[in-house]
Amino acid sequence: MARKSARSGGRREKSVRVKTARGRRPSSTRWLDRQLNDPYVAEARRLGFRSRAAFKLIEIDDRLRLLRPGQTIVDLGAAPGGWTQVALDRTKAAESGARVIALDRLEIEPIPGAELLVGDFLETDTVERLEQLLAGVPVDIVLSDLSPSTTGHKATDHLRIVALVEDALAFAMQVLKPGGTFIAKVFQGGADADMLKRVRAAFETVRHIKPAASRNDSAETYLVAQGFKTKADKPADT
Repeated sequence: MARKSARSGGRREKSVRVKTARGRRPSSTRWLDRQLNDPYVAEARRLGFRSRAAFKLIEIDDRLRLLRPGQTIVDLGAAPGGWTQVALDRTKAAESGARVIALDRLEIEPIPGAELLVGDFLETDTVERLEQLLAGVPVDIVLSDLSPSTTGHKATDHLRIVALVEDALAFAMQVLKPGGTFIAKVFQGGADADMLKRVRAAFETVRHIKPAASRNDSAETYLVAQGFKTKADKPADT
């Protein structure tokens, strides 16, 4: 798969109008209309990506050049596999020996070149199986496009989102090599202040990126933390 630019998802297609069907809720009709008229969905289908989310990682990497040949990458919440596909492509895994491990509680259809692991990264058994798979090789990048199930209650959903990112961060700090990178989806305009403080203490550089592929009505943005510090480099708690 050739290296794709994030701009490839921006083509304008003829608009498709979705007719209201009996038994279909208005919210379902709006979702279907958005999917059918989303240029990123159409482009993902054309290029063989499993989700439009692939273009979000493509844009982040276009800007920061994080994915490189020979790396070891863990993709949390990988299903259906769009980010895994991008990571395989951009690390030139087939030629460079890069490893991309896709981890999710859901089964993922096989992706040529990827190592698939079914399980919850919060469970000890899953972490142990991952460690066996890594065989002592430290991880260069941890990717997390995880989203929690939502309740519709803004305050509750915010807490769930922050907790999930904190869990992904704790996992990343277990497996990342010194200098490693953590990329995670966050909402509400950025990470929680306390969590952001922890990220900044553990990494050299922290920034937020809002890819063009993120829908305008979405509050999502991506936290990109680079330069993971060793324990010796981290400041002592005060």
